[in-house]
Amino acid sequence: MLIGVLGRPNVGKSTFFKAATLADVEIANRPFVTIKPNKGVSFVKIDCVETFFKTKCNPREGYCINGKRFVPMELLDVAGLIEGAYEGKGLGNQFLNDLSQGDALIHIIDIAGMTNEKGEIVEPLSHDPLKDVAMIEKEVDLWFFSILEKAWDRFVKRVVNEKKDIRKEVASQFSGLKINENMVEQAVKVFHSGDPLKWTREELKEFCSVLRRLSKPMVIVANKIDIEGAELNYHRLIEKYKEYKVIPCSADSELALREAAKSGLIYYIPGDNDFKILDEKKLNEAQKNALERIRNNVLKKFGSTGVQQALDIAVFELLKYIALFPGGVNNLKDSQGRTLPDCFLLPSNSTALDFAFRIHTDIGNKFAKAIDVKKKMPLAKDYKLKHLDVIEIKTS
Repeated sequence: MLIGVLGRPNVGKSTFFKAATLADVEIANRPFVTIKPNKGVSFVKIDCVETFFKTKCNPREGYCINGKRFVPMELLDVAGLIEGAYEGKGLGNQFLNDLSQGDALIHIIDIAGMTNEKGEIVEPLSHDPLKDVAMIEKEVDLWFFSILEKAWDRFVKRVVNEKKDIRKEVASQFSGLKINENMVEQAVKVFHSGDPLKWTREELKEFCSVLRRLSKPMVIVANKIDIEGAELNYHRLIEKYKEYKVIPCSADSELALREAAKSGLIYYIPGDNDFKILDEKKLNEAQKNALERIRNNVLKKFGSTGVQQALDIAVFELLKYIALFPGGVNNLKDSQGRTLPDCFLLPSNSTALDFAFRIHTDIGNKFAKAIDVKKKMPLAKDYKLKHLDVIEIKTS
């Protein structure tokens, strides 16, 4: 799974990315600091099933803190998009193509209005961040349209002359964007504008917008929420864009907390609404004051910094994925003695057989039955799994 991070230049994308991954990326107050995409490992947060079994897990990948399991996923931070990106302005085509493999998108905006259309730092509240949402929507929609428009006349001729299925033709054109025939079918149903073969150019644009929303669902991250006056913009944003999940965020605060926790200065679980100072003697007054500002201006006001919440919402609410654990009814350990070592992310409606293939192709091919380890009940291969199920697969 890959989640793409996008937005205008200099709105805090790289800070968000670094906070989410602790990767070594350059952060600076100037446009186009990021040119080549940054790719790293981040994590979604779930309740670990170790608490159900009253044991302690030993993750092979990711980590677990106090019953909270962090499951790895890929995050991609692309360079800032400017108006006309779909036409190649600011290397926009390249940056949009970098997002082609994204399953969902996280759109970072500067909710404090401190970054203008060119990505330059300006006075707080002097730029309207709501314009950024409209601009990014337009650019991604027109990117989709530019891909489809090139082949549309050819598709129509093939449908008429060779009796081809227009939905299959569209899906093949967008296959490089991880768009399948089912997504195209959904988009046609939602758009519902007569015979596709008779669509006008404007109707094609509208269809591409629907396809974009279905195939690249997006969460909006209102970054720099801790700046004075930004909260007013946040409320304007959620009022205007009710169709989106909007997360108040301070990526700077999350980065500070994660680095302090990594250095052993505080106890902090990503996504929590507070932290604990471990040894005040190791902190100078400036550091104490900075942490207190984060606590009062971000955590107490908004419940979190928003970084972890954005990741979790993208995976579990937008994409509707579920987390599944392999395990045995009589043994939760692997061959190396690790307890509940693995956790997999799969689409909702995944079956026991899908899970077997996800673990290993041979296990899927030799599938005999599955067992719900929590309930100690046998499951058919077409049983639809639930979030946090623990499943044992028996092979023939």
